[in-house]
Amino acid sequence: MEPFDTLLEKYAELVIKIGVSVQPGQCLMIYAPLETVEFTRLLVTKAYHAGAKYVHVDWEDEQITRIRYENASDESLSYYPQWLADMAEQFGAEGGAVLRIKVPDPELLAGIPSAKVSAAVKAAAKAREKHFAQTRNNQISWSLIKAPTRAWADKVFTDLPEERRIQAMWEAIFQMNRVYSDDPVAAWREHIDELKQKQEYMNAKRYKLLHYRAPGTDLSVELPEGHLWLGGGDYNAAGNYFVANMPTEEIYSMPHRSGVNGTVASTMPLNLNGQLVEGLKLTFRDGEVVEYDAESGREHLANLLSTDEGARRLGEVALVPHDSPISRLKRIFYNTGIDENASCHLALGSAYPVNIEGGTKLSKEELTARGGNVSLTHVDFMIGSAELDIDGELADGTIEPVFRNGNWV
Repeated sequence: MEPFDTLLEKYAELVIKIGVSVQPGQCLMIYAPLETVEFTRLLVTKAYHAGAKYVHVDWEDEQITRIRYENASDESLSYYPQWLADMAEQFGAEGGAVLRIKVPDPELLAGIPSAKVSAAVKAAAKAREKHFAQTRNNQISWSLIKAPTRAWADKVFTDLPEERRIQAMWEAIFQMNRVYSDDPVAAWREHIDELKQKQEYMNAKRYKLLHYRAPGTDLSVELPEGHLWLGGGDYNAAGNYFVANMPTEEIYSMPHRSGVNGTVASTMPLNLNGQLVEGLKLTFRDGEVVEYDAESGREHLANLLSTDEGARRLGEVALVPHDSPISRLKRIFYNTGIDENASCHLALGSAYPVNIEGGTKLSKEELTARGGNVSLTHVDFMIGSAELDIDGELADGTIEPVFRNGNWV
């Protein structure tokens, strides 16, 4: 096996070249936890080697986040500085790329009233709505990646000695991102081609509805006319290809906001803003959640669903084979960006306009009229397993198998 420093260099180069796809003369914003300082410095170096004009790092400290919830007044939690939101929006308007190391502590906000967290998250979402539109419409290049932190590694690798956990997390990250390949960049390009083949297959089928069946799940999901399946990556407004999630194993599309009916059960814990929701169950009628429950964290789920009207409807449907590189690691990572790529999943909240023909040019009202959901939130939850079957229904009523026992037919 190659030395750790060599693997780290390969991973950083992969993130800059394939993930956020930094172009000569482009600015880059990196959101990074303080614990990842050494790796972040390497990312900055690789970005300048790629020709970046300027790299800005916005350091994040989860303990400061918790301090706010423990000590700030309830009223102040509904405040988010507009100048901070304006900075992100202007950065995007000037064509800057955004890279975020997203590794929230699954138990960071344990014991904090869910209503407090919900108020702060909603305030930030409202203030940053225009910037979120820049990413959801793929106007700019953006990518979410992973790097170990102590709290995260301790949660995931409880079966290992404490001194071994950070290294084990790096090994898992390298594995799921194909860093152990002789040429990770080439390996990723081949992987993206494979995802494109699945994407093109589903786009050619034009299923009008998907039917999910598994223990606790019997759900039909209508797909709107003109829906598009995407996977791997996409092109930004300048025509540059980027990969928004590393790792990624999914192809995803847009469900019809009013066409979801039945019951669905989650198969993995959901890390919801540092608060865990386990054993999630939802019942839909005409697209809207009419009943909900959870084995734990039910109050966090309730606050998510009350964010706005769109939070009770689906905005994404994603297909991931159970036999994927991440699933084969046989470990729950308590990180949606990883767990969603080991499992078929759905998302409550906002749809991605790119998932429908001409969607990026539609107003909110026009997108809604086409069947797309609009919300301040977008939260993925995992429903895949080795027991999941999915059928596709064609326009003429023909039923075809799409997934059997968790994998592509």
